[in-house]
Amino acid sequence: MFDSILVVCVGNICRSPTGERLLRARLPGKVIDSAGLGALVGHPAESMAAEIAGDNGLSLDGHTARQLTPELCRQYDLMLVMEKKHIEAITQMVPESRGKTLLFGHWCQQTEIADPYRKSREMFELVYQQLSDSADGWVKALRR
Repeated sequence: MFDSILVVCVGNICRSPTGERLLRARLPGKVIDSAGLGALVGHPAESMAAEIAGDNGLSLDGHTARQLTPELCRQYDLMLVMEKKHIEAITQMVPESRGKTLLFGHWCQQTEIADPYRKSREMFELVYQQLSDSADGWVKALRR
């Protein structure tokens, strides 16, 4: 049903690349990518995000931030965002995407996952744990 998933945040350097790689590791048969609403195009994953991911056995190596476009929205079966306002931004860009755009934290009490950019290591660790727990929720839901 959902063979392709796009994970979306703002800059595409912290949350969405981590979410993308967490889902890829858990759902190897799916096409999973990421993009940003205001992407820092061409940038690698943020160093603290990469460090925390690495501490947990997940590599963000090779990630390059890219901008979300209407074409990308139409290309994927499911779009997972970090905050409710991201759903609205995507819906304004591509109204027909509303029904396939959900929170990454949907299966964890509709949790919104805050942006850790330029925040403490503890914040990055909290966000990583939220992303990991949420990825587990999506895996269970998609395997039903």
